[in-house]
Amino acid sequence: MNNNQNSLEYIIQQGAFLVDVREPSELFDGSVKGAVNIPLGSVENNIEQFKNKENIVVFCRSGNRSGQAKMILNHYGINNVINGGTWQDVSQFVK
Repeated sequence: MNNNQNSLEYIIQQGAFLVDVREPSELFDGSVKGAVNIPLGSVENNIEQFKNKENIVVFCRSGNRSGQAKMILNHYGINNVINGGTWQDVSQFVK
């Protein structure tokens, strides 16, 4: 396991705000227990939901859209964001 996975696991176990940025129609494939669904196209309109969170983990189907979501949040000064990659990558660390 590499350092990125170790830190992702640690941050998730510390109670990070988990955000699935896939479209609602994609969630039938599965998601992460306790995650909030804010599709990538809605991230900018939901900035308030991300403020005052200690750590934020965004994820999607491949890690591409979550990377875009991280850039959007960083643009708004929200820098405590980790691209968790796929929902399966994140799910393995959720108890």
